[in-house]
Amino acid sequence: MNVLMLLKHKESVQYIYENNTLRQGLEKMRAHSYTAIPVISDDGKYVGTVSEGDFLYYLVDLRAGEVKNQKKHHIHDILRKHFNPAVKIDVSMDELLDRAVNQNFIPVTDDLGTFIGIVTRQDIIRYFMDK
Repeated sequence: MNVLMLLKHKESVQYIYENNTLRQGLEKMRAHSYTAIPVISDDGKYVGTVSEGDFLYYLVDLRAGEVKNQKKHHIHDILRKHFNPAVKIDVSMDELLDRAVNQNFIPVTDDLGTFIGIVTRQDIIRYFMDK
């Protein structure tokens, strides 16, 4: 099976840019009721995923809860290395399933690291239920 069958393309997925402010990131997550969201660079490369907990811990640690302070800090400040790593387009189904055990969504990139979309755990489950 090819990952493209399960892929939600970038155009239909919400994401934020690494140079967005914390406030912009929080607003987008809240507007879409997300608990985690992919982060990309200005040139479209996948750089990581941020979760609600990442925002919370960062804001508590810096006491940046005031709106004016949230504008001073950016998403790249709270990214955790190696959290929710992306897979390449040629990923095996075994690897995809392994990732889905621990991640609600799996970011997918092309060979150059450009973010092209996500595969959700829900879509993987539905695929196998239909089989």
